[in-house]
Amino acid sequence: MTEPEGFRAGVVALLGPPNAGKSTLLNHILGQKLAIVTAKPQTTRSRILGIHTQDDAQIVFHDTPGLHESSKFLNTILNEAVEETARDCELALVLLDHSRSWTPIHDSLAETLAKSGTPTILVGTKVDIEEGEGAPWPPPQAAGFTACHSISAKTGEGVAALLETIVSHLPVSPPLYPLDELTDKPVRWLAAELVREALFEELEQELPYGMAVEVVEFDETRPEMVRIRANLLVARGSQKRIVVGTGGRQIKRIGVRARREIEELLETRVHLDLWVKIDPRWAKDKDRIEELGYG
Repeated sequence: MTEPEGFRAGVVALLGPPNAGKSTLLNHILGQKLAIVTAKPQTTRSRILGIHTQDDAQIVFHDTPGLHESSKFLNTILNEAVEETARDCELALVLLDHSRSWTPIHDSLAETLAKSGTPTILVGTKVDIEEGEGAPWPPPQAAGFTACHSISAKTGEGVAALLETIVSHLPVSPPLYPLDELTDKPVRWLAAELVREALFEELEQELPYGMAVEVVEFDETRPEMVRIRANLLVARGSQKRIVVGTGGRQIKRIGVRARREIEELLETRVHLDLWVKIDPRWAKDKDRIEELGYG
C-alpha cells in the first residue's frame, strides 16, 4: 500500500498527572487494550508506544507515567522518562481531568513544553462524569496552548475532533512504522502488565505500588496453549504472605483475573504460573528497573 500524497506522521506524547485518563484515551483510539487501566493513580510505569494508522496519517502515541512529586528512586526514574518524552515529540497532549482543577504538575509540563517550543493541545478528559469541582473550562492557564479539546474516552465524545486536530499539526511524512503494527512492546511485556493490573485490582491500599512483575518463561511452542511463568516481586516476607493469601487463595484470584485478560489479548488458552519472590532492591537499582521494562 502506498500512502496518499500529503500523508502525515509523527510522535504525540500523552502527558499529565496520575489518573488523568492517558491510558484510557490510548486504548480507546487504538480500539484495543494496550495500556493497563485501574481506578488507582500511578498505575503506568513505562512509556508505552501505541500506533494509530488511518487513511491520511499515522499517529505514534507515547503514553507516559503520570508526572508527580516524589523523592522515591523509582518515581524519579519515571519522571525523567516523562520529561524526555515531552522534549522529543512533535506534538504534546496535556490531559486535565474535567472534574479536577489545574495543578502544579500542569504548570511544570506547560513550562517544559514552552521552553522546547513543542505545539501543545490541552485535553479535558472525563466529560461524562458530572461530579467534580466545577472548575471553569477552558482554564485561564490554557491561553498558551495551541488548542483545547474536551473528550470522554469512555463514551468517545470529542475523540474524532481531537484526532483531526492532532493530524493537522503533524508533519508531512511517510509512516514511521509498518501500517499493521500496533506497538513496539513484545507480547511477553504486555502479559506482564496484565498480571500487574490484576495485582492492582485484587490487592488493597499501597501494596501493588511496591511490587513488580517479571515474566521468566513465555512458551508459544504449542499454539493451542501458551505457557507463562511470572515472578511477583515484593520487598518483604510480610508482603509475600499477603499476596499468597490463606491457603494460596489470594494468588489464585490474581492468577484467574490475569489469565482471563491475557487469553483475550493472545486469543488462545493460557497456562499461567505465578510465584511470589522477595527482591527488596528491585525499585532501588536503575539497571534492575530498566530490566523489568519500567521507566
